[in-house]
Amino acid sequence: MARKSIVARQAKRARMVAKFAAKRKALKAEGNYAELDLLPKNASPVRLKNRCQLTGRSRGYMRHFGMSRLMFRDMALAGKIPGVRKASW
Repeated sequence: MARKSIVARQAKRARMVAKFAAKRKALKAEGNYAELDLLPKNASPVRLKNRCQLTGRSRGYMRHFGMSRLMFRDMALAGKIPGVRKASW
C-alpha cells in the first residue's frame, strides 16, 4: 500500500485540477500563455497519476476498473466484481 502522504498529495492535485479546469480552458482558448503560466503547477491535469482506489498503488493500474491488478485479482476471485470470473478451458 502506498504511503498515506502520497495518496493525500494525489487527492489534493485532483481537487486543484477540478478547481482550475474552467479557468485553464478559457486561458488556453484565448492563447494567453502568460496568465496560464501563473496558475499553480498542480492545476495541470498532466500531473495526475492513475492510482488504485483501494490501496493507492500506481503500478499495474487497470483503468477500466480503477484498481491495481493485485486488488482486481483478489476481488475477482472473491466474486466481488460483477461479470468477472476466472477463465478455465
